Amino acid sequence: MMKTMKTFFTLMLIMTGALLSGCATGKNGLVLNTVGPPLSQPTAASSTKGTLVVYSAFRRNADFNSSDPYRREYSDYKIFSPDGKLLQRVHNNSGTILQDPVSVELPPGKYHVIARANGYGYVTVPVIIAARQNTILHLEGGGSWPDESAFDQTNAVRLPDGQIVGWRNSR
Repeated sequence: MMKTMKTFFTLMLIMTGALLSGCATGKNGLVLNTVGPPLSQPTAASSTKGTLVVYSAFRRNADFNSSDPYRREYSDYKIFSPDGKLLQRVHNNSGTILQDPVSVELPPGKYHVIARANGYGYVTVPVIIAARQNTILHLEGGGSWPDESAFDQTNAVRLPDGQIVGWRNSR
C-alpha cells in the first residue's frame, strides 16, 4: 500500500511539473515587422481616415449568451499609440451572420496592435494607417488573401511558420 501511494505521488508530481512548464514556455511577446496597406490598393474618396481590419485568432470559449454559442468569433484586441498609450479596445465581433471582424476607422499614422495570433499567443504588430486605404492583418492562421500571388519575400510580413500576416510597410 505504501509503495502504491509513493508511486501515485511521484506521478502526480511529474504531471504537475509538466503542466507548469508547459504554461511557462508559451509563445508570448512576438513582435512582427510593420504592416501597412498594399501600394496598389485603390483609394476611396469619402474619408480622410484609413481602416484597420484584424483577423485575430478565434476566441477559445463558446459564448453561451449569444444567439449561436458555437459560432466562431475573432478574439478582441487593443490598439496603442507608438508611445504605448492605449487608444482603443476592440471587441472584434461585427455581430453579423458573416462572422466578419470589425473594421476600425483611424486617422492616418502609426499604431501598435496587440492581438492573439493562432499558435503564438499575443503578438505585437506595428501598423501604418493611410488615408482612404485598408490595412489588414491575418493572425487567425490560414488567412485568405485574394492576391496572394503578389506577395514575395520582400513585401510580406509573416509569422515564424511562414503564414502571411500582411503587407510589409514600404512607406
